[in-house]
Amino acid sequence: MLSREIERSSLFNKDLAPTSAEQRTWSAYHFMALWVGMSVCIPTYMLASGLVAGGMNWWQAILTIFLGNVIVLIPMVLNAHAGAKYGIPFPVLARASFGTLGSNIPALLRALVACGWFGIQTWIGGQAIHAMLSVLWPAWGASRFGPWTSFAIFWLINIAVIIRGIESIKFLEAWSAPFMILVGLVLLAWAVRAAQGFGPIMRQPSKFQSSAEFFKFFVPALTGMVGFWATLALNIPDFTRYARNQKAQILGQTLGLPITMTLYSFIGIVVTSASAVVFGEPIWDPVVLLAKFKNPWVTLISMLALLIATLTTNVAANVVSPANDFSNLWPTRISFKVGGLLTGVIGIAIMPWKLLSDYGAYIFGWLVGYSGFLGPVAGVLLSDYFLLRKRTIAVEDLYLRGGIYEYSKGYNGRAIWALFLGIGVALVGLLIPALRWLYDYAWFAGFFTSGALYYLLMSDRMKTG
Repeated sequence: MLSREIERSSLFNKDLAPTSAEQRTWSAYHFMALWVGMSVCIPTYMLASGLVAGGMNWWQAILTIFLGNVIVLIPMVLNAHAGAKYGIPFPVLARASFGTLGSNIPALLRALVACGWFGIQTWIGGQAIHAMLSVLWPAWGASRFGPWTSFAIFWLINIAVIIRGIESIKFLEAWSAPFMILVGLVLLAWAVRAAQGFGPIMRQPSKFQSSAEFFKFFVPALTGMVGFWATLALNIPDFTRYARNQKAQILGQTLGLPITMTLYSFIGIVVTSASAVVFGEPIWDPVVLLAKFKNPWVTLISMLALLIATLTTNVAANVVSPANDFSNLWPTRISFKVGGLLTGVIGIAIMPWKLLSDYGAYIFGWLVGYSGFLGPVAGVLLSDYFLLRKRTIAVEDLYLRGGIYEYSKGYNGRAIWALFLGIGVALVGLLIPALRWLYDYAWFAGFFTSGALYYLLMSDRMKTG
C-alpha cells in the first residue's frame, strides 16, 4: 500500500504505480505467447532477406539471427528482474539510476525508437489491408489513395486496442500465439510441397570469398539482430511487472524469444525459396507473395493472419513502452492512453515507408543505428541494479521528489555522462572511418562503455551514501 504522500506526488499516476498482487497474473505461458505474438511478424519474416541479399547463404543468415537473439535474451532477462520483483515499469526503474527527472532522457530515447517501429508495423499492416481489399474490390487496388487509406484503417485499429488498455494486449497475445504458429507451419508445408524440396535459395552458396570478407558483413549484421529487440531489452519491466514470479518471466522468455525468431526467419527463407520456383522470382515480401495466389479465400485468410501478426507485435512491442515513457514525462497529465495516442501520431510523422526502402537502410541504418543509443541505456540500468544496488531498490523513493533518487534537482549527472559517452563511442565510427568497427559493434560498444563508466563514477558515491 502506497502512502497518500506518494499518491499526491507529481511523479505518480495509476499507470506508473507498482502492480498489486492481484495484477500479477502472467504465467510462463503468457510470456512465451507474448514473444510468439511479437516475433511472428513481417519484419521477422523478412529479416533473413537482408542477410541473404548481403551475401550470406541460408544457414549463415539463420545462425546470425539465432546468435543475436540469444545474446539479447541475456540483458532482457536481467532487466526484467526488477519489474517482476518490484512491479515497476521501465521509466520508473530508470529513476533509480538517472534520477526522478533524469529518467526522462532514456525513456524518450526508447520512446522515439518505438514510435519508429510503430510506424513501420502500421505501414506493413496497412499494405496487407490494401491487398485484401484489392482482392475483394479490384477498383480499390487501382486507386492511388488505396495504400494510404489502408494505412489509416490499420492505424485506427491499433488505436482502438490502445484505448482498451494492457489487459486487451494480454488477451490478444495469449489467443493469437497458437494461431500464428499454425499459419507459419502451413506456409512451410506449402513451400516444401510447391518447390518439391527446399528450392534454389536453400542451395545458394555464400558470396563471401574469405573469412575476412564474411566477418566484415557478419559483425554489423549480428549487431543489427541484437538491435532488433534491444528495444524490449530496456522496457521488458513494463510486462514483467505483471509476472507471477521470476521463474515465469525467465522460462517464458527463454522459450519464446530465440526459438520463435529463428523458426519464423527460417520459414521466411523457405517460402521465399519456393516462390522462386512457383512464380519465377524470389518474393521476400509476404504481402506481395500472398496477393499472387489465385484462390481469393486463401489470399483473404492469409492476409488476415498477417494482420493479426502485425497487430499483436505492434501493440505489445511498440505501444506499451512509449505510452509509459510519455506518461513519465508528466504523470499527472499524461496517462497510458494519452501516451499511446502520442505514439500513434509520432509514428506517422517519422515516415516509416522510407525506413523500409532497402535492406541496407533497414539493417545497417535503422537497426544498428538505434542500437547505439539503447545499448548504453541498458549498460547503465544493469550496472546500477545488479552491481551497485545488489537488486535492492527503495520503491517509494522512486515516486518522491527529494528522496534518495533526487540526486541534483532530479538528475544524476554521472548516469547522464556515462550514457552520452557510451553513445559517442558507439556512433563515432560514423564520423571517423578508422573507427568504423565501433559503429559495427554499436550496441556492444555502447553497452560496455556506459556500464563500466557508470560503475566507476558511482562506486565512491554509493560507499559514502
